Amino acid sequence: MRTIRGRAAFLGVVFTLTVTAANCALANAQDPGQASQQGSQQSQQSGTTATSASQSDSKDKSQSKPPDTAAPLASAQDPANTKGQQTNRILGVMPNYRAVSANTQLPPLSVKGKFILASKDSCDYTSIVFAAGLAGVRQAQRQDPEFGNGMAGYGRYFWRSFADQAVGNYFSEAILPSFTHEDPRYYTLARGGFLHRTVYAFTRILVTKNDSGSTGFNYSEIIGNGFAAGLANVYYPAQDRTLRNTGVNWGEQVVADGLANIVKEFWPDIHDRLHRKK
Repeated sequence: MRTIRGRAAFLGVVFTLTVTAANCALANAQDPGQASQQGSQQSQQSGTTATSASQSDSKDKSQSKPPDTAAPLASAQDPANTKGQQTNRILGVMPNYRAVSANTQLPPLSVKGKFILASKDSCDYTSIVFAAGLAGVRQAQRQDPEFGNGMAGYGRYFWRSFADQAVGNYFSEAILPSFTHEDPRYYTLARGGFLHRTVYAFTRILVTKNDSGSTGFNYSEIIGNGFAAGLANVYYPAQDRTLRNTGVNWGEQVVADGLANIVKEFWPDIHDRLHRKK
């Protein structure tokens, strides 16, 4: 039995490191969604420049007319267009690459783009720090005594904690969305009351956009995290491979993603308030 578990753990290590190493290189590339947003911003800036030029021409023509007949100049930037603008990180720390600013239309992500998003979330330094901290807590609680103590035992806890995150990210953000043609990004609502936006954000674990632009059931979130929870049984000890533990791990990940969506939804409001205070 120990030989079987050892081989299973080895396969788990190989799978995790192979997938992560192959795709972490893609994380250095520009996110297609981010590039699209930049392209949209550049288009808006170009439109603003053209509008300013047109207004300048109109102003030159209106100089020959009486002042009271000149039309007022329009605002260079509509404040409504700046509401719900996301940043790449929350509080400068938490990765926020999958959040799309409100009132932003983006082209569908390619398969490569979906793997880039999963790689950004999995390879981010905060993911490594979180896995390291979680491994320390698990070792202190001796959740799996057979992993041992000291640095060797800590290493066994650490790579499994990292694998849990990476496998979950790739299944729910890249692998499943590529097959189901779903968009793994979170689209900010930024309108309505607090309760309305909270319900919207949390229910995105059940509803998502498709590559075609329509909405449907979020198979990637539900089934993808289910696959990840099931795969974890390959590299965890036998006593952890129960149906109950698998179900708990699956439920915790889905709920955590729902809570993360709520944070993403209200982050632009928090960011604007902090910016105004500064």
